[in-house]
Amino acid sequence: MDLTAEQYFEGLMSDEAYETPSDSVNLEELEMKLPSWFDETLYNKGRRFFWRFCFGFGSVMMPGLVAIFAVPTILQVLVCSRRSSSKYTAFKRYIATFLHVKAWLSYDLKPGSLSCRSLYAVRSRHIKNGRAARLKNQGTVSQRDLALTMFGTIGLGVLKPDRFGIRQEEAEDWEAFNHFWKVIGYMLGMEDRYNMCRKNIEETREVCKLILERVYTPCLENVPEYFEHMARVMMDGMWAVNGATEAGSLMYITKNLADVPGYVLTEAERIVLQTKLKEKLAGKHEDIGVDASTLIEKSSLQETKYESRLLYLRNYDTLDTVPEYKKLSYASKYKLTLSFIMTAFYKTYVGRVLLNWYYITALYMSEYFPYVAFFLYGIKNSYVNIFNDSPIEDSSPKVNAEYYLKILCIFCLILVYT
Repeated sequence: MDLTAEQYFEGLMSDEAYETPSDSVNLEELEMKLPSWFDETLYNKGRRFFWRFCFGFGSVMMPGLVAIFAVPTILQVLVCSRRSSSKYTAFKRYIATFLHVKAWLSYDLKPGSLSCRSLYAVRSRHIKNGRAARLKNQGTVSQRDLALTMFGTIGLGVLKPDRFGIRQEEAEDWEAFNHFWKVIGYMLGMEDRYNMCRKNIEETREVCKLILERVYTPCLENVPEYFEHMARVMMDGMWAVNGATEAGSLMYITKNLADVPGYVLTEAERIVLQTKLKEKLAGKHEDIGVDASTLIEKSSLQETKYESRLLYLRNYDTLDTVPEYKKLSYASKYKLTLSFIMTAFYKTYVGRVLLNWYYITALYMSEYFPYVAFFLYGIKNSYVNIFNDSPIEDSSPKVNAEYYLKILCIFCLILVYT
């Protein structure tokens, strides 16, 4: 029976979805089989659509990856694995993630192909990591978490393609893209009832909207412990192959894309937020703060912990007075401006050609000649083999408070010198 978007979401948030592991079979029994509904023509068209807008889709993955760390159950498993809590291990792990996705998109899904072997490696890793987490009583890799991770990979692009300069050029481009990722989800162990990609792109967009509003927006408003550390070491690690990566600006963009109250970038967003604040105040004095959680939906994840954050109407009279924006360093503000310029440029034909070329070149360099990483980690340690596990480390992640204190100090310095 076909499920509505609401029915699908209710099932995804159920205890059963979290208690059901990513695979019901042992690693030794794992077989990679194509789904009965696999359409090779549509699958390959989805791959071509990605490469026509590869810079845009690649740009989706970075804020999506940051957002994934805000899901408590996913973060718990990542911390437990001890394979991405430092710049170096995060570099190894997340470069491998991008190279896995590159393999899926570059090679036919045939037995023995790099694409198929990559999917097997990722699926096997999920089984091992889930088992290790369960043994330590640190959660599991569940069907729910697989679906939420898929949202982090493509969801923001599906919901807000204009923000990334992505547009359909041929009939069924989006349908093909939806089919491609539905197949990938199946091959990674997702049951059809939990697969985020539904039977058509319209249903998938409805599902993505619910996941954003009821999971990612409240989770990014109330981030779990260790979110700041895990997200920032990922961004710092990725800098070795993408010099445009900057933690402060990317964190701001992520929360803006996820509709977290107060993280505005445009005049239209500022006006909308002020209107909502006035409605909540209902004639009360402007010096009364409005709790940000009242402007968004309650999290559907029981693990989300709420903390009050007050928004004051007067702080949003102009874009320059937005508190979260004022906390950014000059480097972060520069990167924000640059990202807007690049997106506008990407929407032109010449911009798309050049920035797609840049993205493909960056992927190639990260795989075969990560020269910046050579200086940071040494030549031998800089190469990433997607079929090898990332190294394990003994260091523990820092608590969020350490990062908030650092941001506060930077903000105070900015106030002193301006």
